[in-house]
Amino acid sequence: MSQGTSLVMETSENGTDLSPDDIGTIEEIPEDTILSRQTSVNLVPFIGQRFVSQDAAYEFYCSFAKQCGFSIRRHRTRGKDGVGRGITRRDFTCHRGGYPQNKPSDDGKLQRNRKSSRCGCQAYMRIVKRADFDVPEWRITGFSNVHNHELLKSNEVRLLPAYCTISADDKSRICMFAKAGMSVRQMLRLMELEKGVKLGCLPFTEIDVRNLLQSFRNVDRDNDAIDLLAMCKKIKDEDPGFKYDFMIDAHNRLEHIAWSYSSSIRLYEAFGDAVVFDTTHRLDAYDMLLGLWIGVDNHGMNCFFGCVLLRDENMESFSWALKTFLGFNKGKAPQTISTDQNMWLKEAIAIEMPSTKHAFCIWHIISKFSDWFSVLLGSQYDNWKAEFHRLCNLDMVEDFELGWREMVDAYGIHSNKHIVSLYALRTFWALSYLRCYFFAGMTSTFHSESINAFIQRFLSAQSQLDHFVEQVAVIVEFRDQAGVKQKMQQKHHKVCLKTGSPIESHAATVLTPYAFCKLQEELVFAPQYASLQIEDDCLIVRHHTQMDGGCKVIWVPREELISCSCHQFEFSGILCRHILRVLSTNNCFHIPEQYLPSRWRGVHSSSSKTYRNTSPSDHAERVQLLQSIISTLITESVETEERLDVAYEQIAMVLSRIKDFPRSSHCSNGIAYDSPSDSLILPEVEDSDGIVQSFTTGNPHDSINSLGKLKERRSRDGIDISRKRRRCSVPCCGQFGHDATECPMMGGDGLNGDELGFL
Repeated sequence: MSQGTSLVMETSENGTDLSPDDIGTIEEIPEDTILSRQTSVNLVPFIGQRFVSQDAAYEFYCSFAKQCGFSIRRHRTRGKDGVGRGITRRDFTCHRGGYPQNKPSDDGKLQRNRKSSRCGCQAYMRIVKRADFDVPEWRITGFSNVHNHELLKSNEVRLLPAYCTISADDKSRICMFAKAGMSVRQMLRLMELEKGVKLGCLPFTEIDVRNLLQSFRNVDRDNDAIDLLAMCKKIKDEDPGFKYDFMIDAHNRLEHIAWSYSSSIRLYEAFGDAVVFDTTHRLDAYDMLLGLWIGVDNHGMNCFFGCVLLRDENMESFSWALKTFLGFNKGKAPQTISTDQNMWLKEAIAIEMPSTKHAFCIWHIISKFSDWFSVLLGSQYDNWKAEFHRLCNLDMVEDFELGWREMVDAYGIHSNKHIVSLYALRTFWALSYLRCYFFAGMTSTFHSESINAFIQRFLSAQSQLDHFVEQVAVIVEFRDQAGVKQKMQQKHHKVCLKTGSPIESHAATVLTPYAFCKLQEELVFAPQYASLQIEDDCLIVRHHTQMDGGCKVIWVPREELISCSCHQFEFSGILCRHILRVLSTNNCFHIPEQYLPSRWRGVHSSSSKTYRNTSPSDHAERVQLLQSIISTLITESVETEERLDVAYEQIAMVLSRIKDFPRSSHCSNGIAYDSPSDSLILPEVEDSDGIVQSFTTGNPHDSINSLGKLKERRSRDGIDISRKRRRCSVPCCGQFGHDATECPMMGGDGLNGDELGFL
């Protein structure tokens, strides 16, 4: 049993002691606990240590655990991906933490009592998400390295399942070796020599390689390719808006294939100005590169534009993929495209999309820093990375160039090949060179993590090729439905104004909640800045704590033209705090129309085009959405008399416009438009006599005939109660003092039962 000192540390997200909820249930540690071998570990986790992502923290703790003699697993989290702030806390525990639980099988019987390695070990590491300087990062807030079990030796720990993994690069090499006819033992020996490890010290065993090769052999690539093309043709027959194209090689085998769904084509038409083309993943079973086109809509949600599978990774393959994607979308190229650092893809974009600004995703670059610079810089690595973040986010090119030279001199890394390469490609990743182009906020580390989580959904769908297309369609459809629901929740969520500025009130009525929150953040900080007139139509705006520097704002009130040297509006489509400060100090009470882009508005300018030529399933979803809107309209309108008046006037106008359009038979689509009886149930109403009446809607064509027939009620003291306290049952009215037969809505302005039938 190893000896050592206890190492248990806890801190909260704000630096104070953790609450019992944060710490969880931790039993008292027995005296005979086993402490990990600290002396054999070079890097020990510590409170406050920072990571760029969850995966980086996991890899670090995994390396630490491997040196100590145990493995780890992901434990509980706080938050959920795609909901609110997403995941804000993650716990990693020892693989022997917790206790085994017997789970009932499908037939209700308990599983047989299998042996388990779990023994309630309490070693763990907790990370919490922070956002300093608008750069999300993860910090260690809790760490315990106390174990109640024996730790494995170095030659034993590598046999744990967590460490018997084959990386994507190793899988590719094994696949290549298999094509060359090498035996498994020859593969292992060659890879040992390549990696410079001792005999039998690879992170995977011979059995793992054989299992991998067997999974490759179980794939019938030729037949699967035929099934894939048949599936695409079937989808095309069902949905004419579905697009696909493919290429076969000289041996009549599938080489490349790309496809895009009708909903994706419509989304690209509206939000295809900024695109991410991710090519960092593969379908291992088919040895094909997976490429995904992804964007962001006006509500800040990821949207799927298209997918491609490529046999080879070269400039010709990427050129085919880009050309095919443009063909799907009538030749419309995006304003900007973000990719990983791939030189073949860089050349292909320059040829196929010459007018598109190409940028490298900084998240993919930073993820390689640990391998590139951690050993080189040693204890200075964290300080250097913080300085790199600062330089990357600078506004001015001159400041970046000066800061880069100072950084290289300070750390003495002039000749490092990665530093030389980064500087040569600085126009592809440094924001000071990219701020003049629109990227819709997709260059941030937080959004990159969101896109990566979005892509993981597609990778989890790997199976046979034809099934893969179906599963991608299911994921896209599920994402679209979840997006519609979340957008509806955002629209009905009351906007909270923080500044009382007329500019804020104006923006809240035009922008989506997502875009308005971004603008509101700038408005909150705008009063901290001072504006100084230096020339006609030219001002310097700087923070009140600064004595020099600042941003240069050009303001031409006669033409309502304004620009800032920070280029935030050009970069994200959201006005910066410097411009907002100038507008407020110059008595401008609204934002000029051209600085509220239709791309971020609540109703997009191309929304009318989006729903043309939709499929029957899309049409049914729109009918269901309309029913939901009407239900919400009724619920909100019955609150006050003023709301009822506004609702009546607006509905009358809408119905008048609808009647101007010609009628069409909906039965041809095979879709029933009768509203479900429980979708529009009005709340129960208690009158002055304590009698409860419940109003529901039935068949829309028969409802008006029955609405005016209230049940006769007995008179009391010679007074007709139904006339004393009558309530109208017409859904858009609901007022007291008359019934449906006397309702002014039924007789005025030409409204009749047929026109109100949709309620």
